[in-house]
Amino acid sequence: MSQPKIEIYTKWGCPYCVAAKSLLDKKGVAYEEYDLTMGGPKRTEMLERVPGATTVPQILIDDKPFGGFDDINALDREGKLDPVLGL
Repeated sequence: MSQPKIEIYTKWGCPYCVAAKSLLDKKGVAYEEYDLTMGGPKRTEMLERVPGATTVPQILIDDKPFGGFDDINALDREGKLDPVLGL
């Protein structure tokens, strides 16, 4: 099984962003990080891709929004994150 495309929108100094990246790193999966600290086009892109998103991190796996750290951490605790990550 190949690894899905994982993307994460973050901001500098965000503890939930650090925790989400740490969890993904622990899983050994590659991801693309988009830093929204200064706003700009990536923030607009995130809002288009995840309507209603007001916080970071926002995690997308194969273009499907999975929410933030609390959401993927809950999936991990339930044993449901590894299959989504292709592990």
